[in-house]
Amino acid sequence: MQPQCVLTALRFTALLATLVTGTTQAKLTIEITGGVEGAQPIAVVPFGNVDGAKPNLDIADVVAADLARSGKFKPMPRREMLMTPHREEDVDIREWQLLAMNSLVVGEVAPRSTGGYDIRFLLLDVFSGKRLLVDTVSSTTKGLRNAAHRIADAIYEDLTGEPGIFATRIAYVTSAGRQSRVALRVADADGFNAQTIVDSAEPIMSPAWSPDARKLAYVSFEGRQSAIYVQDLASGRRERVASYEGINSSPAFSPDGGKLAMTLSKDGNPDIYVLDLASRQLTRLTDHYAIDTEPAWSPDGSQLVFTSDRGGKPQIYRVAATGGVAQRVTFEGDYNAAASYAPNGNALIMVTRAAGRFRVVMTDPNGGSRRYISNGNLDESPSFAPNGNMVIYATQTNGRGVLAATPLSSGASHRLSRDAGEVREPAWSPLLR
Repeated sequence: MQPQCVLTALRFTALLATLVTGTTQAKLTIEITGGVEGAQPIAVVPFGNVDGAKPNLDIADVVAADLARSGKFKPMPRREMLMTPHREEDVDIREWQLLAMNSLVVGEVAPRSTGGYDIRFLLLDVFSGKRLLVDTVSSTTKGLRNAAHRIADAIYEDLTGEPGIFATRIAYVTSAGRQSRVALRVADADGFNAQTIVDSAEPIMSPAWSPDARKLAYVSFEGRQSAIYVQDLASGRRERVASYEGINSSPAFSPDGGKLAMTLSKDGNPDIYVLDLASRQLTRLTDHYAIDTEPAWSPDGSQLVFTSDRGGKPQIYRVAATGGVAQRVTFEGDYNAAASYAPNGNALIMVTRAAGRFRVVMTDPNGGSRRYISNGNLDESPSFAPNGNMVIYATQTNGRGVLAATPLSSGASHRLSRDAGEVREPAWSPLLR
């Protein structure tokens, strides 16, 4: 399969000719492929079941796995736990101090009279023995995994001061086998609870989340012609918002959710346009004989970055959200593409070519100092986690497309793969409120 980190407008022909499609119900699986240095030791003790509770999920195990994936915590292996208290009065804090833990999590699961469960949990500072967090999370039987993610989010935020991202979701595209089908799927951030949003015999590309995480925009080639759709995830209702002759690609929601940036070639060359979703007014932002594509909004909505070959090679440019003269952002290297802003606006993530390899790199907003995030040969489609502390991207393992997630605070790396087929074009959802 051709590398997908080329300009969107240039890859449609190759995609139509070579994309093999398909979908299965296999979940994404996560493999930790790098070590974690400087991570805080934390013990998440198995939660107790009281009053006849029989949950179908090991909640503490999910919480510990979430915290480990962040790169900031190193959960204690259960085999090393000499005791498993469930309540504060059962905790001998000196024992956990001897085990060199920074923090301790204990909890209980109790059935609710109306069905489902109440999950009571406690976060303790091991050095002082003080309570840091005490809370109860209610859940349906089916929602226990999400409840565990919310508990991990609460613990993460209390210990770091930053929002957790474990209860968020990831959109991605899958394909498998020849002359089969392609699917747009959404899964929890840990790869579980994968659901098919769109299943098609034609290519699907460029999923993009709305700011409230309730909708996805994407490109579909139904009828052998590209079109941009916006789909409500709860109802499944979707609307075709751009289906002009030629290229319709690279949708991106504005931070307020009211506009959709996109690449259209309806007036000649591929340029950047902005569609007001309420009025359906279309505004052209760029007008150049080169290829302008892959727009991405700044967090304050005042400007967009995009990829253009107007200088001879693909580079990142910036333009005001109201239009005007575009300014070049990147100058290092002969290939830079698919840029997007960090949630706080202080960095850009993009794909660059270095020594013949396509890798993910992070720079400052003006394209200055660089930090390589990935180390593969064909890495593409990077997307920030909504707290800005992790990046997910597509890569290749043994000739197969998989997803990888890298915490920016450490050298840890997690590979998300499937039992079969290709996985590509990940997009991390905003925080779920």
